[in-house]
Amino acid sequence: MRFQENPNTNADLIDLGGLQVHCFDISVGRPAPNATVRVLEAGSENVIVELATNASGLTEAINLPAPPFEYSMMPDLPQPFSTYDVSVSQEGAAPVLIRGVQIFPGATALQNIQLLPEQTSELMTITIPDPVLWGDFPPKIPEDMVKELPPATGLVVLPQPVVPEFVIVHAGVPRDASAPNYYVPFKDYIKNVASSEIYSNWPENTLRANIHAIISVTLNRVFTEWYRNMGFNFTITNSTAYDQSFTFGRNIFQEISVLVDEIFTSYITKPDIQQPLFAQYCDGVELNCPGWLSQWGSRDLGAQGLSTIEILRFYYGFNTFLRQAERVEGIPRSFPGENFGLGATGSYVRTIQEQLNAISNNYPAIPKLRVDGIFGPATENSVKKFQEVFSLPATGIVDFPTWYSISRIFVAVEGLAEL
Repeated sequence: MRFQENPNTNADLIDLGGLQVHCFDISVGRPAPNATVRVLEAGSENVIVELATNASGLTEAINLPAPPFEYSMMPDLPQPFSTYDVSVSQEGAAPVLIRGVQIFPGATALQNIQLLPEQTSELMTITIPDPVLWGDFPPKIPEDMVKELPPATGLVVLPQPVVPEFVIVHAGVPRDASAPNYYVPFKDYIKNVASSEIYSNWPENTLRANIHAIISVTLNRVFTEWYRNMGFNFTITNSTAYDQSFTFGRNIFQEISVLVDEIFTSYITKPDIQQPLFAQYCDGVELNCPGWLSQWGSRDLGAQGLSTIEILRFYYGFNTFLRQAERVEGIPRSFPGENFGLGATGSYVRTIQEQLNAISNNYPAIPKLRVDGIFGPATENSVKKFQEVFSLPATGIVDFPTWYSISRIFVAVEGLAEL
């Protein structure tokens, strides 16, 4: 790592926020080691720090100046985040430039970057827009919270809500045929939207409530096949007038990522309805939206100590509750229902050992294991290393987030092995 003098002399930047970059090629199943990562002053070529990715494609985490923490807590204060540009280069790969990476005080930004072969692309530039609460975005067009489903002859084929492996995001309003579609893993989509819609340093229960609303909106679109029943070939749009904000390639935040990994199968619903609630929300300041979740209002409720379900019921009604989808698509085996760690035995331990061994072929920082179905110290260490690489709490215990994260990376690695 090599630092240069920080040219940013803005006196408002008195707090710190974190940044870590993860580079990979083709997919997250194959890391990009030995890439050169430069963090630059926004809009200039002034390099603040130069980093290199390790064998897992990760840079070390660094701290960068950010505005005072208080700016994130009220809607009428100065800009609550600072921005930096991030450039990445690697021999044999096309260079990438991310403009406007957002750093919030007391939070850690995670910037994932895919490097493409040099011959397939010139400089790829991604510009991250302001988050919705700070930028200028069209307000949501109101819809019914519970959709009238089409008859059995329609395109709805799901007997119950399931978490899809991917969502197809249309980067424009529905009828903009020129807008691209992006195939995005479900959890990555939720993390991207949450990082675009709310501030990552808000109270944890506020973040949870907002993430549940984002999940519910998304699963409602999936369950009802909303756009496909209109003749479109995508799941959801990135227009805030119709759906939720999404920016391809933007940075996410670790505080949001950890919570999404924990709750990505849980959605908001009500008694006597099968579908996830189309849980609309607005900022609650520029737009007043009775019956919807207020993003700024939920921040206040979280700061007052209300629980996640209390926040949700405050906005969506006393009979609101959370339900967990019974199936996650694209996963070889479902979570066993209970956490397990040191001393555990059986087929679920064997599954984790087999999957970690496959992952270690591409991520050598994760030690190889003897596949014996016994969760000993070596398995615990391998689980911890996986958790460290993929921004999970490094407990060494296989919990719900760790199980599905291992499954996802295993599927990605196995898919590359078949190419």
